[in-house]
Amino acid sequence: MSTENSGWEERIAAAWATIDEYDEATAGDFRALVDALVAELPESSPVGPFERASAFDSTGHSDKAVPLYQEALRRGLTGYRARRTKIQLASSLRNMGRPQEGVALLEPELTAPSDELDDAVRAALALCLSSLGRDREGLSLVLGALAPHLPRYQRSMGNYARALVQSGQ
Repeated sequence: MSTENSGWEERIAAAWATIDEYDEATAGDFRALVDALVAELPESSPVGPFERASAFDSTGHSDKAVPLYQEALRRGLTGYRARRTKIQLASSLRNMGRPQEGVALLEPELTAPSDELDDAVRAALALCLSSLGRDREGLSLVLGALAPHLPRYQRSMGNYARALVQSGQ
């Protein structure tokens, strides 16, 4: 079945728009909603494990999300969802005490084609670096991501960000 012809993308987006309506007691209901939508996809679709992983992750189950994110990537998930998967997987790995794996996953994303997820890549990578005791590198990434959004001081903050990781600073 083609997700474009069925309105599937709109329905999964609508489901995600309700995530804040669920609490710990009803989180299983949200995951069931996502599972029902995923069941409409071809069994080999990489989108299914991504959506299921995201549902587990968003309801506090990083341990169940990690293998599903990995499966989505193994199945060949591409584009925007693949980048989201890497960000979310790195965050989950960090939550599980495996930040080095998150760093390895996100560092290549620093040189990937730019999109609206660039700052999220840097934020997640900064958290992984901090978990490894590499706070200066993490702060440098965050300041570098923040600088372009400031109404003033962009150049100064960019320079400070670079100075944090230059040797001897």
